[in-house]
Amino acid sequence: MIERQLVTQWLQDYVSAWKSYEPDAIRALFSEDVVYCYSPYSEPVHGREAVVTDWLENRDAPGSYAAEYRLIALDGDTAVSNGRTFYYQADGKTVERQYDNIFVMHFDESGLCADFCEWYMEAR
Repeated sequence: MIERQLVTQWLQDYVSAWKSYEPDAIRALFSEDVVYCYSPYSEPVHGREAVVTDWLENRDAPGSYAAEYRLIALDGDTAVSNGRTFYYQADGKTVERQYDNIFVMHFDESGLCADFCEWYMEAR
């Protein structure tokens, strides 16, 4: 069973890894055999190293985004979070796009995410 505090910290570490794009920070989030989906209907990315590679190949420009996610449900090894992601115009202040996000995550016994799927909707 995964504790709320672990998931809350994991979500903070996820944002930090995204902002830094440090390979070891990304690796620290996921199990070796993670299945990672950017959306429920996207082709899954299989394996920790493939996720690291994918994140590094599809970087967002530094300072062009911000995000915050919070845990809303926890059942055994499954957690659900809700949050918002903001992408900014070149001035770094004006919001260009905003997304509401739901993450569905399954954690392994060591507290690493073994299955991740993001559901998102762009705000009008």
